[in-house]
Amino acid sequence: MKHIVKIMALLVALSAFWISLLQTSVLPQSYTWLLPLYFIVSLGCYGLLMVGVGLIQFPTCPHEAILLQKDIVEAKGFLKEKGVDIGSE
Repeated sequence: MKHIVKIMALLVALSAFWISLLQTSVLPQSYTWLLPLYFIVSLGCYGLLMVGVGLIQFPTCPHEAILLQKDIVEAKGFLKEKGVDIGSE
């Protein structure tokens, strides 16, 4: 619940800033109307950057891989006991 409050507060602050720019004419009106579009595009670029960084720094977990292999072997044994054909090994 705390995150939604932070997000809503940020959106209200950005909206107030945008409306104030529209009212004061600090920037030309044609640029000011495009600010929400620029914000959405920059947010998308930031999201793609974070996904890329996460993929580059993807951690390897050898201990977890061993545990996963043990779970797979255990599941195959359980399914064989129940008569399920799981294919060739």
